[in-house]
Amino acid sequence: MAQTILGWREWISLPELGINGIKAKIDTGARSSSLHAIDIHTITVDGEQWVEFKVQPLQHQTDAPIHCRAPIKDYRQVTDSGGHRSMRYVVETTINIGNEQFTAEVTLADRSQMMFRMLLGRTAMKNRYTVDPGRSYCASQKPPRATGTI
Repeated sequence: MAQTILGWREWISLPELGINGIKAKIDTGARSSSLHAIDIHTITVDGEQWVEFKVQPLQHQTDAPIHCRAPIKDYRQVTDSGGHRSMRYVVETTINIGNEQFTAEVTLADRSQMMFRMLLGRTAMKNRYTVDPGRSYCASQKPPRATGTI
């Protein structure tokens, strides 16, 4: 079966977290996927550990963050591209790219100084996608802007 081709960047949605559109770098050099998250803190829900956090899905836009909450799947050490190690919460969530949907692990980190608010790593893409580094938005389109109320 032919795999869907992704460009080096794609629009992704994370419906379980209420994120309709976030531009992601498709990063075959990264093992894990990472989502920009701020104000991260843990809570207990029905005896289980959850994490609450805010996401600012659009670069350079800090108003109206999306408030998210998810069960904690893991808390693990992650090494970034610069070789720096940090402990990060890991959540599992549904990811939509174009017409395809799947579940993947995502680490939470402050990516405010990065070009992309999300990285899609190779573990999430394995056996699903082929990446064409010379193309962009092969499988996705920018979501329509939400209309404001008067």
